[in-house]
Amino acid sequence: MTDSDFPGSKLASALSQPVSVTWQSPSNIALVKYWGKTGRQLPVNPSLSMTLSNAITVTKLTALPRETEGPVELDFWFEGNQNEAFGARMSKFLVSINDIFPWLTQVRLKLETHNTFPHSAGIASSASAFSALALCLCSLDNEFFNIVLDESEFRSKASYIARLGSGSACRSLFPGFTVWGKTKSLPGSSDLLAVPVSEVHPVFTTLNDTILIVNKKEKPVSSSEGHNRMVGHSFTEARIKQAGINTGELLDALKTGNKQKFISIVENEAFTLHALMMTSADGFMLMEPETVRIITRVQQLRKETGLNICFTLDAGPNVHLLYFEDEIEQVNKLIVEDLLKNNEQNLRINDLYGTGPIKIN
Repeated sequence: MTDSDFPGSKLASALSQPVSVTWQSPSNIALVKYWGKTGRQLPVNPSLSMTLSNAITVTKLTALPRETEGPVELDFWFEGNQNEAFGARMSKFLVSINDIFPWLTQVRLKLETHNTFPHSAGIASSASAFSALALCLCSLDNEFFNIVLDESEFRSKASYIARLGSGSACRSLFPGFTVWGKTKSLPGSSDLLAVPVSEVHPVFTTLNDTILIVNKKEKPVSSSEGHNRMVGHSFTEARIKQAGINTGELLDALKTGNKQKFISIVENEAFTLHALMMTSADGFMLMEPETVRIITRVQQLRKETGLNICFTLDAGPNVHLLYFEDEIEQVNKLIVEDLLKNNEQNLRINDLYGTGPIKIN
């Protein structure tokens, strides 16, 4: 799929009545991290993620009649309230894809959205938000112009569109494990959109992800700014090479059911992401003391108990604890009695391997 696959049709006639569509789309947790971009929202390295199940955004997009063509008009509502900051970002995105959907200037848009988890706290709220919006846009495009796509084609198109709003969003369009970024380790992989990983050992479909909330406030440095600070980073070349190797090895671990290799790569990637932040120009730290306490304890508990538990981090202080279904009782006990002990938030979000977005009729 390339830019030429989107010829940019216009509405043949003015919209006569409102048309609405609603999608819910999940967040995802990157296991091999995307950090650094180029061109029109393209990754400098491949990334691999697991789609979640419970951390979702529900988005309703309504196209309303408009008398004259003009600039994009968006009425944005987040969790029942108008939100100027979020609305401005969504408007900027819609303007940027007017070459793909020229009908955006022929309608008025009302966007209503809400999350099941805290936004801007390092749980990839932009991934679920922009993937849900991309699905709504593609659904309306299909309806306006009687476009017929099979499920795979539709999800690929939505992944392409979602990427233009938030890179990580393109990975939320598929169930299970997904790769974004060209890599020799996965035929068909692309910088333009994500592709699902088809060869996965059944044990990895039982993965649970409990997100231990260290701080649910908006983080001081956004992911977009973090990506920008990778420009000219002294470790960029080495990081690109490392991400390629880790992607290939993690794909192999997923295929063979190798839990130990999975754990090693996932934790290495989490440490690398935050090391890149700290060593970038105007270095910054999103981990907090409680983050360090939890991840240190996770590693200790793995040695003490033999449980197959590990952690990863997104671009924020909150810790994703990954573990398997057959050890869920022991791990839940440790979460309550150990990992959340002395945690001021005392808050967790229980999530797991997800099946992807759902259209709500």
